[in-house]
Order: sequence, then C-alpha cells, then structure tokens
Amino acid sequence: MSKIYLTTAIPYVNGAPHIGHAMDYLIADTFARYQKERGNEVRFQVGTDEHGNKNYKKAEKLGIPIQQFADENSAKFKEFIKKLGVEYTDFIRTTDKDHERRCQEIWKRLGDHIYRDSYEGWYCEGCERFVTQKEYDENGGTCPDHNKPYDKLKEDNYYLRISDFKGEIKRAIEDGAMQILPEFRAREVLRLLEDSPDVSISRPAEHLPWGVPVPDDDSQVMYVWVDALANYITVLGYPEKDISDYWPATAQFVGKDILRFHAIIWPAILLSCGLPLPKTICSHGFILANGQKMSKSIGNVVDPIEVLDSKGLSAFRYYFLRHADSFADSDFTWEKYNSAYNNELANDLGNLVQRLANLCKKQDLPGRDYQPKRDSEYETIMDSFYFSRAFDYIWDKVQGLNREIDNKKPWELAKDADRHTELVMILEEMADELLQIAYLLKPFLPDVSEAISATFANEKILPPTTPLFPKDK
Repeated sequence: MSKIYLTTAIPYVNGAPHIGHAMDYLIADTFARYQKERGNEVRFQVGTDEHGNKNYKKAEKLGIPIQQFADENSAKFKEFIKKLGVEYTDFIRTTDKDHERRCQEIWKRLGDHIYRDSYEGWYCEGCERFVTQKEYDENGGTCPDHNKPYDKLKEDNYYLRISDFKGEIKRAIEDGAMQILPEFRAREVLRLLEDSPDVSISRPAEHLPWGVPVPDDDSQVMYVWVDALANYITVLGYPEKDISDYWPATAQFVGKDILRFHAIIWPAILLSCGLPLPKTICSHGFILANGQKMSKSIGNVVDPIEVLDSKGLSAFRYYFLRHADSFADSDFTWEKYNSAYNNELANDLGNLVQRLANLCKKQDLPGRDYQPKRDSEYETIMDSFYFSRAFDYIWDKVQGLNREIDNKKPWELAKDADRHTELVMILEEMADELLQIAYLLKPFLPDVSEAISATFANEKILPPTTPLFPKDK
C-alpha cells in the first residue's frame, strides 16, 4: 500500500464557484477514488483562499466585515464540493490561525533568498501579480485573462530570488523529477522560466490590509504566493510536523492559467525550505461556452449549479470527465450536454443495464459472484492522468457490449429450449462484462457503478424499477 497525496488549487472567495473549480475537484476526486480502489491510502486537500485585496474590496463593497464575508463564502465552496460528491480528507482556509502561523515560519525559512527592493511597474489586480514591461507590451497594456488595463504601481516590497533556483527547477522538469502535464505545458514553463523575474512576495500593509503579517515587519503583509501556495504543506502540519509520509505530493491539479505560479514560484519556495518538489503537476484547460471563454461581460457564464440540478450529479460528472479533455480547452453547450445525456448515458448505458437485466430476469438467473479484474490498459491511461481518454476506453466497452447483445440475439435463443444452456452461459458472460464495466466506472461515476452492481450482483438479477437515466421527453 502506498500513501498518496493529491491537491487542488484553492479558489478566491470573492466570487461564486464556477465550472473551472469543478474541473479541479472532479479530476482529483476521480484519481483519488482510483487510487483507493488499488488499496492505497489517499490524503486529498481542498480549501479556500481568503486573503488579498479582491476579497477585502468585495466585502467592503457589500458593507460586511471581511471575516464574515470570508466565512460565508468559504462555506459556499464547501457546499459546492459536497454537491459534486467529492471525497476529500482535508479542507483548509487561509484564515485558519494554524495556517497563518505556519506561513510565518515558512517565511523565515526563505532566509537569504529574500531581499527588499522598490518596484515601479505594471500590476494586474485580477491575477494579483506584477507583469514585466515585455508582457505589458505583448498584451497591449491589457490583461488578456481579465480584459482590464494593467495598473501602474510603485511599492517597496520583499522579493523572492527566483534566479537562485532556475537551474534546479529546469533540471527537475527536464529529467521528470517534477513532471508537468501535458508535455507541451512543460515546454511552455521552461520558456517562461528563462525570463522569469524575481517575484514580489509582500505588499505594503497600507495597500493590502487583509493578510498575514510579515514576521518582524508589520509594515508589510505576505502576498498571495507565500500565503496561498503554502497551504499544500501547512495543511499537513509543516513546518512543525514531519510531512514526509505525504510530501512530495503525488499530483497537484491546477488550471492552465495558474500553472506558471505552481511550476516556478511554488518550487522556488519548496527548494528554499529544503523540501522536494511535487511529483506531478497536472494542468487542465478552460471550459468554453459555445467556443468562447466564459465572461461576465459577455454574459455567457455557465452556472455549474444549474447544470448539476438539470440532470443530476452522475450526468454532470459524466460530461465534464469524458467530454472535457483532461488537458485541453473544451466546449460546453446545453445542446451538447443534453445530447450526451440522452444518446450516451440513457441510450448506451441506461438501456444496456435495463435490457440485459430483463433478459436475465426472464431466465430467473441468480446474481453474479463476479470478482473484478485489473485492466492494465485502463490503468496505464489512468496513471498518465488522461482521465477523459480512460473514460473513452470504458465507453468503448459499453458500446461493444451493446453490439454483442445485438449480434448474439439472446431473445432468439430463448425460443429454442435445446439452446437454454448456451443462452444462460451467454447471459452470464454478458452480466460479468457489465460488472467489469461498473468496476472501471467506479472512480468516475460511483453512484452508477453501485447501481449496476446492485442490479447484477444481488441474490437475483432484477432490472432497476426506474431507468438509471430517464430520457428527456
């Protein structure tokens, strides 16, 4: 048995949960369930990022105390994660006193890699980061992610000397000690690393009144990089606890827009502390709406709660784990979602369960005592973190079993009493195939997997009283 540690990016609490957050949670949850099926012990972190100007200004705008705002919105994310059926082990909030105290200890361990300097240049509040003049020029003075002009700032801050670690980070990526997926993102990070400047890790308290104070300097507040990124190890109890049972993380799941921070700044912090780098950083793409990036200004934001409520959790997990590529940008439309539900979940799988169970019931077959088999091809794909491809592999088996029923026509065999033994053997083999499919589906659609097992592995094989996926009328 191995000990597995998985992390997800912690979202700001200044806005409602969105589809991108759901992708982090679903992917990590699927891998966690897969590892538990293999007998491994899994520790799985989620949480909320509650400091910073965006949260402070939103609370100020609403006219409520910032801690109350953070409490209420952190609870919304916790409820959202619950609605997704995600089985995490640790929920961390950056306003937790243990986290704040541990961040200050980590700051002290950065030691000589920190220096103080003045900065005058461009800043994006949405990204909460400074940008170089080159990046400012390339983007025409406007942040492409937030569609807002960069602000000109002049500040006296503490900096982390990224230049001290570039060689070690580069080697770790190139030799696979820190695997970045997909591979083309690793190449992007290596290009960014070449020109990566030292990074500001504090802000003046007068500009950032809501945050963790810098040790021995109350005029400065820790910036998001030390505060938020450190959550992955403070939740384990670092630095006062030995975290070697779980660190380095088996996998850290992040969106592509924050990969550079996790693949450059975060490793620099870890190396400053003398800690190993994460084994894998998985970067997923965006969910687009009708081919466009979701934006409040465009008015095309898809509410994940609305999608969840429309056809239930299993349909939600199915679409975003299969039809959203694990690494690339993917598109969501209600038409595609409804089509996937009716033509794939209802027709391919739901109808398969119903008709095979009915055929078995007519022959009064007992439930199958089937022991699932490990599937090396499936495991190879899952171990590569390409979950959408693994789901496609499972679906090939679903469609293959449908074809097998059509070709062998067990209803025709049932008309010939002399072929009863052959019929029973065929139905038992098909039931076992479906139970194997249910086993492979378990990390993705746990409720569906359980329903199939309940249908075919109980005392008698009986069809569900209601279809697994009732078709839309």
